[in-house]
Amino acid sequence: QVQVVESGGGLVQPGGSLRLSCAASGSVVAISLMGWYRQAPGKERELVATMTSSGRTNYENSVKGRFTISRDNAKNTVYLQMNSLKPEDTGVYYCYYYWLRSYWGQGTQVTVSS
Repeated sequence: QVQVVESGGGLVQPGGSLRLSCAASGSVVAISLMGWYRQAPGKERELVATMTSSGRTNYENSVKGRFTISRDNAKNTVYLQMNSLKPEDTGVYYCYYYWLRSYWGQGTQVTVSS
């Protein structure tokens, strides 16, 4: 069993920045996939970014060049640095961990508004 806990959300003005953190604990493995999804009100959950333990990344097109995912394998932690935030980035951000099955964090709210 794996526990996934994220933090770092909040209210920010357009153009601002936030840094999300997510730590996985329990029966974690080094080859797991970790990343971030988000869900805006009235919309389906969508992928934001993922990263393998070896450093391969995948980004949603709308966040390329603005968001950066990073990972500290020793701490079983993944981060999402979000710059140049836009109102359309608003939503609940969920940390994602995959090995044999999917595990999800509880979600952290990100609101971008002036």
